[in-house]
Amino acid sequence: MARPTTQFRCTECGWTSVKWVGRCGECQQWNTVVDATAPSGRVTATAPLRGAMAITEIGAESVANWPSGIAEFDRVLGGGIVPGAAILLSGEPGVGKSTLLLEVASRAAASGQRVLYVSAEESVSQVRLRAERTGALQPSLYLAAETDLATILGQIDQVSPQLVIVDSVQTVSSGLTDGLAGGPSQVREVASTLIRVSKDRNLPVLLVGHVTKDGTIAGPRLLEHLVDVVLQFEGDRQTSLRFVRAHKNRFGPTDEVGCFEMTGDGIAEVADPSGLFLSRARTPTSGTCVTVAVEGRRALPVEVQALIVKSQAPQPRRVVNGVDGSRVAMLLAVLERRAGMPLSGYDVYVSTVGGIRITEPGADLAIALAIASAFKDKAFPVTQAAIGEISLAGEIRPASNAKQRSAEGKRLGFSTVIDSEAIHLREALRLAFASSTADRVDVPEF
Repeated sequence: MARPTTQFRCTECGWTSVKWVGRCGECQQWNTVVDATAPSGRVTATAPLRGAMAITEIGAESVANWPSGIAEFDRVLGGGIVPGAAILLSGEPGVGKSTLLLEVASRAAASGQRVLYVSAEESVSQVRLRAERTGALQPSLYLAAETDLATILGQIDQVSPQLVIVDSVQTVSSGLTDGLAGGPSQVREVASTLIRVSKDRNLPVLLVGHVTKDGTIAGPRLLEHLVDVVLQFEGDRQTSLRFVRAHKNRFGPTDEVGCFEMTGDGIAEVADPSGLFLSRARTPTSGTCVTVAVEGRRALPVEVQALIVKSQAPQPRRVVNGVDGSRVAMLLAVLERRAGMPLSGYDVYVSTVGGIRITEPGADLAIALAIASAFKDKAFPVTQAAIGEISLAGEIRPASNAKQRSAEGKRLGFSTVIDSEAIHLREALRLAFASSTADRVDVPEF
């Protein structure tokens, strides 16, 4: 009689092996290979407690969001916190995740909700000191410093909260699962248990997640599939601006962004960030150009700055900040081939103002014009904005929501908006440089 073949499978990528190994041979992740041998027995059918219902017979109950008290946070969530929702907030160390969620807990407690804040990384006295500094002291906000999952469940039973915040899921462990806290098996067990409690009690749960050095959420990928909402808290620790983006949202859009500012008294929301990403200089300066980026339903003017320096090295430098480096490299090639600018012998530096990051192709034209302005050392008017995507052939394609961008640019005082009306990059360059001179005699030819 043949013995059953033992098989091990990676929970991250699905790689299989005939024996257990500590590190996956495909994705190189540690402690993700588990026993996946099919059981020898056969599963028998069990009578369900409730029979399946036709979809037309099920009542359509509207999802009732309750506002957290922070408008920018509710914007990203799609209107507020949904009862029974599992929300995962991730971000780099020190970016302000705990400060943001403590403010959310304070606003919810101030509105009459009973909130349980579980800190698995700090003591209750440390959290209390931060709450006192940020003005987050509320009588219906309960603190607990626990790292054991069973004890956290006991705290939930004792407090009976309307909102639970766990900071963080990678530092909580369960005695029923082997491994250290933060391991794939522990994170999977802790998250699945808390999410099950959330669904059974219609209790919203906010989980804080650590990130790896490449910016992805630490732990098994299953964690992102289990939760209902995945939020990313972004921002440079050298600046005070912070952004919350939704990478996954079962109850709302995933293209919204919330703007915040870190202050000495905590975190404050920025309702109108229109002027945060523009330089304060009102005189025209070479190497600058403004574009109108769309984040969700919000149009933001963003200034792109470029600097061109004659290279002294065999390989010129390409340094970017706030924009995609591969996109800038493509635009440099298009400018050199389609517009006749010999940029291969120059160091190129491209950056955005205010620490915002632009990933959409609608900013291509503004980046190209900023580089051309720095190369020709000719400044554009401060009332000029550029919107459009540039193809490898040098053609300018209309960006998404082009009419909204143009209207928002004109509303914010940008009288000249160069968009898809200039069908080629050379024509856009002529229009841009023509607007920077009193006459068209000295307009550079491309």
